[in-house]
Amino acid sequence: MPASDQIRNKLSQLPHKSGVYLMKDRFGTVIYVGKARDLRKRVSQYFHPSRRQGWDLKLNALIEAVHDFDVHVVRNEAEAILLEGKLIKEFHPRYNVSFRDDKRFLLLKVNLNDPIPRFTLTRLKPEDGARYFGPFASSGALRRTLTMIRRKFNLRGCRPLTPTAPDYTHCLYANLKYCTAPCIGNVSREQYLLQIQAACEFLDGQSQEMEAELEAEMKKASAALDFEHAAQLRDLLRDLQRTTKKTNKFARLPYKLPVAIDPERDLAELTRKLKLPRLPQRIEGFDISNISGTFAVASMVSFKQGRPDRANYRRFKMTTVTGQDDFACMAETIRRRYSRLLRESGEEKGVGTEYRSIGVSGKGSEAAPNTPPRDSDTPARRHSSNSKASAKIKTQNLPDLILIDGGKGQLNAACAELAELGLSHIPILGLAKEFEEIYTPGESEPLRLSHDSGALKLLQRVRDESHRFANTYNAQLRLKKISESILDEFPGIGEQRKAALLKKFGSVHRLRLATVEQIAEVPGFGGKAAAELKAFLEARSVNP
Repeated sequence: MPASDQIRNKLSQLPHKSGVYLMKDRFGTVIYVGKARDLRKRVSQYFHPSRRQGWDLKLNALIEAVHDFDVHVVRNEAEAILLEGKLIKEFHPRYNVSFRDDKRFLLLKVNLNDPIPRFTLTRLKPEDGARYFGPFASSGALRRTLTMIRRKFNLRGCRPLTPTAPDYTHCLYANLKYCTAPCIGNVSREQYLLQIQAACEFLDGQSQEMEAELEAEMKKASAALDFEHAAQLRDLLRDLQRTTKKTNKFARLPYKLPVAIDPERDLAELTRKLKLPRLPQRIEGFDISNISGTFAVASMVSFKQGRPDRANYRRFKMTTVTGQDDFACMAETIRRRYSRLLRESGEEKGVGTEYRSIGVSGKGSEAAPNTPPRDSDTPARRHSSNSKASAKIKTQNLPDLILIDGGKGQLNAACAELAELGLSHIPILGLAKEFEEIYTPGESEPLRLSHDSGALKLLQRVRDESHRFANTYNAQLRLKKISESILDEFPGIGEQRKAALLKKFGSVHRLRLATVEQIAEVPGFGGKAAAELKAFLEARSVNP
């Protein structure tokens, strides 16, 4: 299958820089994560026609499944390795083999509160008051550099946490002058702490002097034709540079969401591209899900500072919409969500009477099933002026941006409800999935951003998460409906007796074929109850 136009366009825009690429299938699921020293060269190789003729069946299957890809540029190859490992652990792509275990990159640890501090290697970073350096992409380079640091700063390399003098009177490290041996009193603890502090500064990047010494010694050995020693110094210099090179520490990523390496940067770009009045610290996204007009539900997801805020997710079951009408479903959802926020804000400010008239249920969830329909003469419209005036009340509950999954129709329905509630000042957008077009109120033409734009990726994350949350709720309702048995309609039956019947007969169909005597053998049923159940099932089989 040749690369699509979208993939070819993205390939032509890739930079010749180090980074990480994520291959995604048509459902947006990450199926492979890789690193590259040159992103354009590496990613383009996957879609070259010659790769289609290769013998590697796994690679061919991967290329067949790729529908889109995403890349993230980093500063150097070491950062690419660290980010690749983190992303593989987060997304568990099915085509990756390496980094799928729970093994983490090495860290260097020193606890200055120990009696005699020492540098040790670890893979975990608990809150224990110790100082940590890393993580490091190359464990071999780190181990060799640590050996060099111990010799340069005369630090201990023995294992015991607190060595005792009798055991270390004849310390090999002390005899070789590798360690100043504070455990046997050669130096005081204060003097030894100064050595440790100097090593910490060295690991923080103050290693230029030593790098210059190693380079000069390497050139001297090469000039003297001592190439073996020069090669050893070259490798040592390379290990030192790899270990002390600055790398970013990447935050934990939300599982199964499109990847966000720098949400703050995406927020700033979104504010600039869409000319928002302020940085959208809180974004609420809405989506509708139904199956041919049945099980109509809606979802609302909340993103705080560019990251999912799952504690503030909400879901709605439609109560005023019949049939398949996404516009009406979106209107009901917006109305119920922000009517409640206004009502709660009004109660907090002592003006709750202005909001009590708005048509929402007073129960504790926006998804309250008894929300009354609203028509042209409801109190909400009669008091719209009060709502508009009260919208000036500052409240932390209102979002900085609302995102609607859909085009003009869904956006207009949502805008009409916000206007009735006096909340037209809240920025609102619609994101249409087919061409990733951004619709804004009052604009006839949509805005199209580059697919590599961080602003668009942020909107896609909100939209995709609202879509996932709505579909999950819809699936839960369908499964619940399917799992409901006709036995639930039988008066007086409980879960235990229903489970006992199904355990003995396996299905309602086989239960219908059973005799009264067979039903009476089930624990919890006597002759009378069995006869009543048999009559109930026979009546249901005639008039289902």
